[in-house]
Amino acid sequence: MRRKRPKGKRRLWLVPMAILAAIALSGFIAFYLIDHFATGGGPNAGGGNPLAHYVQFDPPFITDALSGLAAMTAAVLGIVITVVSLLVQLSSERYTGVAQMFLRDRINVAVMAYFVVACVCGVFVSLSVHSNFVPRVAVIVMIIATVIGLLIMLPYFAYVFRFLEPSSLVERIAANAAHELAVGAASHDQVEIARAQSPALSAMEELTDITSNSISGKDKIIASRSVDAIKDFVLKYLAIKASVDGRWFAIGEHIRDNPDFVAMDPESLRELESDRTWLEWKALRQFLGIYAEAQSGMPDINYLIAIDTRYIAEAALAKNDVAVVELCFRFMNSYLRSALNARGVRTAYNVLNQYRLLVETMVRAGKAELALEGVRHMIYYGRTGFDMQLGFVTETVAYDVSSLCEFAHAQNTPAPHDLDDKMLSMFLELDQPLRGKRQDSTLQGVRKAQIKLACYYLDIGADERARRIAADMAGEELDRLQHICDQLERVTSKEFWEIIDRGRNFEYMPAKHKAQLPRFFAMLAPQANV
Repeated sequence: MRRKRPKGKRRLWLVPMAILAAIALSGFIAFYLIDHFATGGGPNAGGGNPLAHYVQFDPPFITDALSGLAAMTAAVLGIVITVVSLLVQLSSERYTGVAQMFLRDRINVAVMAYFVVACVCGVFVSLSVHSNFVPRVAVIVMIIATVIGLLIMLPYFAYVFRFLEPSSLVERIAANAAHELAVGAASHDQVEIARAQSPALSAMEELTDITSNSISGKDKIIASRSVDAIKDFVLKYLAIKASVDGRWFAIGEHIRDNPDFVAMDPESLRELESDRTWLEWKALRQFLGIYAEAQSGMPDINYLIAIDTRYIAEAALAKNDVAVVELCFRFMNSYLRSALNARGVRTAYNVLNQYRLLVETMVRAGKAELALEGVRHMIYYGRTGFDMQLGFVTETVAYDVSSLCEFAHAQNTPAPHDLDDKMLSMFLELDQPLRGKRQDSTLQGVRKAQIKLACYYLDIGADERARRIAADMAGEELDRLQHICDQLERVTSKEFWEIIDRGRNFEYMPAKHKAQLPRFFAMLAPQANV
């Protein structure tokens, strides 16, 4: 089935050409008829067939006009080449690969070829007129070709401007790469498979290059679209991955020579090959490079990268591709490490939000081991943040893990019944290595998250779990715990008083949970220091 040309493309070409042709033709016909019937003079003035009179070419006079037609077409070609070359050069300075993309485009090649053919034909037609012979059909065709060349110049410039827009370049790179991927990955020919692997790598690198240039130019829209294009490319790949020929997953010479693979340990390469994850690894590796570059210049892109990594992991989970899910966890951990090293508390806060949502997806899907692995990593980076005196990161981990314990307990999933119990045990270990250190405000934040979880358990009748939390607080000063409970009671607004991505106040408790504070405090009193 032939693809229908989008209406936008028809408007880009046909509408302006039709308008310009109609204006020019109407004006010429009107004045020509006036001259023919009234003011032109000569033997045909005032009568005769205007069209027949027009095509009665006189050899002595038509030669100058024909050479002018050829010269006009050549002049238009010169204008087109000059304008287009300048635009392509300016775009190439900002985005690599634009020139090659431009020359591969069929419309660009077709327009340039049309002008060249019209110029050559004009030369031949101008030399075909003799004193007793005029090739009328050739002359009329040459006139029409010159007119069309003039008419397409304006819409072609519009096409070039649109072609070189960064958003169009991103869409074109992604579409071409997806097409090459679909054709090559579905092939059973080794040569075709190897040929399709290289464009997939190149497309992701070109999108990364556009993102990097956009970050340096503070162009958040294009940077975001480029990041999303990499994510969409991987999602399309995951959709067809199950039907791909097994030879696609072999790491050939084109892949090994790639800068992101050439320095890898041979054992790591064999793992990528056996796990069938080289393409996903490449995409996520591009994300990590963009993440490092955007850390200081455009941190919102880092949040988008975390979101897109979560989308890839969720799509892989839907296909039961555990290797890709574990790979996404590793890169999420790398995002957190990079944020902590850069002391980017806000970035870590946003990445942890996506981490929590990803673990919730694992819980919902009944993947208990993956969910526990995610919680284990979150707690590790919570402790690391504390050691680096980034206490807010530790508090964020505490509230997120507390939320995950609630979520796991509330889910009716195929996951083992004790999933939330294991999460609770890990949660209570979060602050154990930290108690001998300072930063008391951070430890208070952890205790608040634990008290909130205990009140949730009391509200739903899971008193035993609440007692475990109370037992973990043994030895705490009673006045300190009372102060924490008082602070939680005073928070009445669910929304935080500043604009944040999560929107929710960490310390907010629903009224039914807040009503359990006295019960929990009664559990604490016998075990706490007075």
